[in-house]
Amino acid sequence: MISVQEAREIIRDNVSALSPVKIPLAAAAGLVLAEDLYAGIDIPAFPQSSMDGYALSYESWKSGGRLAVSGRVPAGHKKDTVLLPEQTVRIFTGAPVPTGADTVVMQEKVRVENGCLVIEDDRLVAGANVRPAGAEIRAGALALAKDSRLTPAAMGFLTGIGIAHARVYPNPSITIIVTGDELQEIGQPLQYGQVYEANSHALTAALAQWRIGSVRVIKAADSLDRLTEILGHALTDSDLVFLTGGISVGDFDFVWQASRNCGVQQLFHKVRQRPAKPLYFGKKDDRYVFGLPGNPASGLTSFYEYIVPALCAMTRRMDQLTVRRVPLQTPLKKPAGLTHFLKGFYDGYTATILEGQESFRMGSFAKANCLVQIDEGVTHCAAGEEVEIHLLPVS
Repeated sequence: MISVQEAREIIRDNVSALSPVKIPLAAAAGLVLAEDLYAGIDIPAFPQSSMDGYALSYESWKSGGRLAVSGRVPAGHKKDTVLLPEQTVRIFTGAPVPTGADTVVMQEKVRVENGCLVIEDDRLVAGANVRPAGAEIRAGALALAKDSRLTPAAMGFLTGIGIAHARVYPNPSITIIVTGDELQEIGQPLQYGQVYEANSHALTAALAQWRIGSVRVIKAADSLDRLTEILGHALTDSDLVFLTGGISVGDFDFVWQASRNCGVQQLFHKVRQRPAKPLYFGKKDDRYVFGLPGNPASGLTSFYEYIVPALCAMTRRMDQLTVRRVPLQTPLKKPAGLTHFLKGFYDGYTATILEGQESFRMGSFAKANCLVQIDEGVTHCAAGEEVEIHLLPVS
């Protein structure tokens, strides 16, 4: 067996980013840029009013000339209006400022008498309430650098400057292979000796939090030949394969041998931890295989602690679990030799270890908002002692 730290380092050293793809920007939300993006035009492309009001020449107004209201310029106006020095026009937010005007006075600071504008703003300055052309960005300027995340704000910014496509690191294609003849589909009555299959549902929900919604789930019978066949097909069209169950050393545990039959290079098989001591990780070319324990809590813990770092490496996203050191609510004892990942609840101040830590129990996991990591050499934690917690995603 290897340590938790060694397992993490093996994943870090062996998982590479996926090849970038160029896709419509509308489909790229949440992904990471694989190229620098530059503005093709000035934004705004014309001097633009930032207020509802009146556009005018500041010097003409300051010289004391009368400004006659000569028209209206709404947002979306398609022709350049030329304004004479003695004129002003009604203008609206987002509208192009006419040639000959350099200032907009807001409508709350004026009144119109006999068709002429009376300005009641003693703080008005030249250029007020006008966004110059290129105020957001100039043509040719760097808009967003490579390795930037396409957040909602980034999406709004890039679409607002006219960028329609981008090269990004894509989400991986994923296949989940569920093993175990004892498993029954949800919605069907349980027969004697059966349990409901929960691993694929927990894992697909966890992947959905990662904005990965296209996941293929296949159920495999407890047969080495059948599992080898299914895994072989999955490795041809999936970047990442999860196998749930069948990872230990029982008579019906075929994941290790099926992976070997398919040419997968084993990188580790057991980790000094609880839960999920039997945990398999391997690779074949640029495809990766995780063999997860069949107990649902073990599988989900493995996802958060090991698969999330792999996903980060493949997509260049920085979505690792948030790590904090916080006081422990009650004392804890454990044997030495294994790192423990305990289902816990963090109230913003302290962490509480929940009841029901067995690897098959998901009720406590459903109440948890963190995993508490107690390293393998630690045997006792006093109440109030700081421990490391990994906050679970909530949306």
